[in-house]
Amino acid sequence: MLNPTELKPIEIVRIVNTTPLMAVLNDRQLRRHRDRAGFRISEDGGSTVNLFKYEAWLRAELMARQSEVPVTYEDKKNAARNRNLAMAMAGRDIGELPDVVDPERKKKCERDFRLFCKEYFPELFALEWSPDHLKVIKKVEQAVLHGGLFAMALPRGSGKSTITEVAAIWAMLYGHREFVVLIGATESAALELLDSLMTELEVNERLAQDFPEVCFPIQQLDGIANRCAGQLYHGERTRITWTSNEIVLPTIKGSKASGVVVRVAGITGRIRGMKYKRPDGRSVRPSLVVIDDPQTSESAGSLEQTRKRIRVLAGDILGLAGPGQKISGIMPCTIIRPGDMADIILNRQTHPDWNGERTKMVYEFPKNMKLWEQYADIRAESLRTEGNIQQATDFYAKHRAEMDEGAKVSWEARFNPDEISALQHAMNLKLQDEIAFASEYQNDPLPGRHRW
Repeated sequence: MLNPTELKPIEIVRIVNTTPLMAVLNDRQLRRHRDRAGFRISEDGGSTVNLFKYEAWLRAELMARQSEVPVTYEDKKNAARNRNLAMAMAGRDIGELPDVVDPERKKKCERDFRLFCKEYFPELFALEWSPDHLKVIKKVEQAVLHGGLFAMALPRGSGKSTITEVAAIWAMLYGHREFVVLIGATESAALELLDSLMTELEVNERLAQDFPEVCFPIQQLDGIANRCAGQLYHGERTRITWTSNEIVLPTIKGSKASGVVVRVAGITGRIRGMKYKRPDGRSVRPSLVVIDDPQTSESAGSLEQTRKRIRVLAGDILGLAGPGQKISGIMPCTIIRPGDMADIILNRQTHPDWNGERTKMVYEFPKNMKLWEQYADIRAESLRTEGNIQQATDFYAKHRAEMDEGAKVSWEARFNPDEISALQHAMNLKLQDEIAFASEYQNDPLPGRHRW
């Protein structure tokens, strides 16, 4: 005999479907009803169904539906549309920004570029600064904060491009400049500079800690540019742009970096007429230009290409700010041959407005060059037989006082693990390729001796 207060689900289906109405209930429908009614229709925690309670629950559901105000088809469509919109908006809104981890650090670095480099990029600037570095950093800071032009020639590997890249980030994050243009010798070179900058904004943990108003919205994109148009903060569009040739930092209320623009171009590409329309309707033009190594080996060897690039620099680039406005400019460069673009711009007599700074790896060479000639022979033999320079390093260590006499290097901290001083490092580079050493490390190319 069946107990109507403890029926199995299959028994409920069979009983209900034996009425004159025939099949009115199936397993799937009963499962949904049990999920909605819960323990209200069961006596043993849900394993069985109480037929009387199930009937009472169904009647209550029917009465509730009958008491509802009739809804038109259009009302249903609008309700569904609003639900979908709310769900979409919730998915696009980035939510609350994380708190700033170290507000004091952030504030101290706002107008101190050197401190900003050390605090937020310790891996890039792990060695002690050289006097030349400090001089360059001070002039870069001056150009960003107060305006002006600055061209610098540092030895290859001294971090001149890294310094200017970090300077661009510093100018952006604090809103020192609202439109930055990165210009390279070619457009691909400029794109590489922007890609490096974007990577720092995406993965640098220290920047993320203190600049959540910039880094958090960027991280929420997960590298998917298509998410930019729909991104919201508190229901308002951030208007962020994150592409390979242009970025616009998110518009966040209270952020000094809101809407800062960065674009790229090759020095021989389309540069004129750059501008950006902000959400408030104001049109802004570039206020800081970073010109990273604007010449190639080919252009440096061509008088016509050199003249063309100097004309572009003087006309197109310096005119980006618009009529009656001056643009700030930073140009790290390398002198490839006498009379090339870098050599001309760095000349303070002919181009004093660029405030050019030439630095060298070695300002004074050693007096005792005979010992260095012996060192060169030992080094060459050691490389041939042992594949390293250990014998030469041992010789230098033994005679170091005499071999260092009279020498003056620019950066004492720069040398490799198999070397013991910056002077030894410089002399090794000179022994490897004297022509390249003169141009790339001394910024003083040897006249008439170039490989094209």
